Amino acid sequence: MFNLLRTRIEQKYRTMAYPDGPPPPLPSRFAGRPTIAPGRCADGCDACAAACPVGAITMEGGSPALDTGQCLFCRACRRACPSSAIRFTQGYRLAAARREDLVVRAGSPQVPAAYSALAGRLFRRSLKLRQVSAGGCNACEADSNVLTTLAWDIGRFGIQFVASPRHADGLLITGPVTENMRLALQKTYDAVPAPKIVIAVGACAVSGGLFWDHGEQHNGAASVVPVDLFVPGCPPHPLTILDGLLTMLGIVPSAPSQERTLDA
Repeated sequence: MFNLLRTRIEQKYRTMAYPDGPPPPLPSRFAGRPTIAPGRCADGCDACAAACPVGAITMEGGSPALDTGQCLFCRACRRACPSSAIRFTQGYRLAAARREDLVVRAGSPQVPAAYSALAGRLFRRSLKLRQVSAGGCNACEADSNVLTTLAWDIGRFGIQFVASPRHADGLLITGPVTENMRLALQKTYDAVPAPKIVIAVGACAVSGGLFWDHGEQHNGAASVVPVDLFVPGCPPHPLTILDGLLTMLGIVPSAPSQERTLDA
């Protein structure tokens, strides 16, 4: 017992300082919120849209519009673009309150708006979430669950995962909502007492992701229940999920930040 206590004392404080301090360092190859340079696309060029495996890019007036809610962040579009019009930054602040704000165009803000007046007013000091895997691969689930570990410790913000929807203030949904999970998700949502919020985490839960328009799934959580926060990524980094939750609650303000462009 003495050795255990001594080891714990020597470890000191392990929880990250964010948001009171700097965020934890991200991998050098982390791909965050993209940017689109205006005026670089050649007439008739749609190489980026043709390269996207999930149809996340459409051409609007000769310029790409990239839907980060459907994007897998594979960067095939960047590699295919002959004019380097699309760049991926290390901007981890990807979450948005409105689905349409996930679409990045030339001139789009670096940080989408994610604040929810309902969540900020009622759940800022205490938010209990029931996590529902609606056909996910377990990647988004793992990156959500890691937030409960010592290093991240979302409990310090009053955010906890609970076992029963009856004890929850809302749902955190992962997966594309397969046909076999559609009714279960609806019943779980109905069991959460009002007022309640819904958070869709990962490309699958936002849009269907890799399984977009497949007949055995429903293209994300919004097809079954109303969604208050969309957190894109495949999977989203834990920092992206945490920042989305804190921004939704008003603990972290929605403010532009300087992001380094990823060139590698």
